[in-house]
Amino acid sequence: MAIPKLPLIPRKFLPIIIAVGAGLLAIFLLNAYLQRREEEIKKRAVLIQKELVTVVLAKQDISAGTALKENMLKEETINRALLQPRAAASIDRVTDKITIAPISKGEQILLNKVTISGEVTTLSHKVPKGKRAITIAVDNISSVGGMLRPGDRVDVVGMVPWPVMTAEGKQATQMTSAPLFQDVLVLAVGQDFTYAPSVSRGGEREKTVLPIITLALSPQEANLIAFVQEQGRIRLTLRSPEDTQVQPVMPASWDVLFRMILPPVEEQPAVVKPEKKVEIYRGLQKEVKVLE
Repeated sequence: MAIPKLPLIPRKFLPIIIAVGAGLLAIFLLNAYLQRREEEIKKRAVLIQKELVTVVLAKQDISAGTALKENMLKEETINRALLQPRAAASIDRVTDKITIAPISKGEQILLNKVTISGEVTTLSHKVPKGKRAITIAVDNISSVGGMLRPGDRVDVVGMVPWPVMTAEGKQATQMTSAPLFQDVLVLAVGQDFTYAPSVSRGGEREKTVLPIITLALSPQEANLIAFVQEQGRIRLTLRSPEDTQVQPVMPASWDVLFRMILPPVEEQPAVVKPEKKVEIYRGLQKEVKVLE
């Protein structure tokens, strides 16, 4: 049986057929590329969504002691890496709460910078979770000229006695400073635990001596500062509200303080006394005895 011959395509139609084939191939390749790009974009969007969080920001400068209102705040989505510890995630959580420290425009609203709604009647409501309120005695110099206010942040330095040897070979003591803690919250000044501007009379700022300062410390830190206060004096250095960095200084611990206050005594080498022996002769026999 003879195989039928296919009709020959006229040569003038070949360019059209090649162009149509190339166009279909281009459409296929472009469609595959677009699908692959769409899948990559979807995957990237999912990853970005996981790294985004909602945070509450201040729309204006807010002074301490201000009740927060909705028109002062806004919610914004930021990268998780920029989220500060204890930042509020919704406006409802901080509305009508009282600020205990100044908040700048664009700053994240931190839960440790606000207190419960309404008037605070007890100091315990201001103590952060995991902290203890401990009161230390200060003078006008220790309290930064009497200008400390509740909500300020301070560094704590201990002034403790250090044993030294005089030129005559006698032991004496001199005062030396020991850095204890940094970025410590001032809960109260005297009996005032709410932020209030200093009172002025006749256009001049009133200067008062603040006898006691209450700080928020961990239980171990509270024990440590009580020990230092019994041994020496406490000095406070005021920090800027924008400075939250903790500088690398000598760590405050019981071991460090005991080494400073009670340095180890060098052990004297034991003196070995020579043994006393007695030789006893019995005839030709010799016997040696050690005297006790």
